[in-house]
Amino acid sequence: MQSTEKTTIKHALNEREGFHVWWRLMRPHTLTASFVPVFVGTMIAFNEGAINWLLFSAMLIASLLIQAATNMFNEYYDFVRGLDNDNSVGIGGTIVRDGIAPKKIRNLAFIFYGLSILIGVYICIASSWWIAVIGLICMAFGYLYTGGPIPISYTPFGELFSGVLMGMVIIGITYFIQTGTVSLSMIWISIPITILIGNINFSNNIRDRDGDKLGGRKTIAVLIGREKSITLLATLMLVAYGVTALLLITGILPLWSLLTFLSGLKAREAIRKFRGKQTAIEMMPAMAATAKTNTIYGFLLGISLLLAELI
Repeated sequence: MQSTEKTTIKHALNEREGFHVWWRLMRPHTLTASFVPVFVGTMIAFNEGAINWLLFSAMLIASLLIQAATNMFNEYYDFVRGLDNDNSVGIGGTIVRDGIAPKKIRNLAFIFYGLSILIGVYICIASSWWIAVIGLICMAFGYLYTGGPIPISYTPFGELFSGVLMGMVIIGITYFIQTGTVSLSMIWISIPITILIGNINFSNNIRDRDGDKLGGRKTIAVLIGREKSITLLATLMLVAYGVTALLLITGILPLWSLLTFLSGLKAREAIRKFRGKQTAIEMMPAMAATAKTNTIYGFLLGISLLLAELI
């Protein structure tokens, strides 16, 4: 019976064998949360006349490795704590459905961390060794999100930590290694990205609310309920676009950045697809739309900054 249920879930989620097993483990839909801040931070610097494409590439690869490793730690520790099973959605399923040894997943995560550290050494040599301190702090929080005695994912602060670290901090690091400084305008521009990245985590917790509640987690979605959480998610999206409008009015962002509002269509779709849904698998399209909102917004924001410099 259990084998049949496992096969049914794998079919419903279109989980294939071979390389796809390892690709799913990295949770590719979350990797845009690494690409967007590096791209935006670099484009802010480019808009101010500074660009080093090799540093951009190094920063992007390091960020992707850290994000993938964080996802692997999540997979490992959620399994160890009994939160994941054959019917869990939104995970790689590498352990519970594909039978990969948990320790192999954990060790692979450490290898990814090791590779990112090597790349980080180059970035520090080319910029500042203070980057090493900030980078190690980010990696520590990535591990502590589901690891450690009190995992961040068990608290109401998961969205805050993921948004700030993957949004504002990564944009700040990326901007700093290009320019050697940090500006107030860069901080302002990073705020909508910070909110939208936090929303990816929030949408994940809305989807997983029932299982998280049973597992003892105290996420925002568990504390205030699913419907109020969806309303809060919509409000946060409006705040992100409101800040964008303010940045346009004040001239911090160029008029080209009006393009970012096209992503509002995907944001509206995310909220619409969340409403009235009860099961985790039903909410998968809504979560995907939330992640795409950040991707489209970030890509259009970066392109708008590029256009403002070139035209």
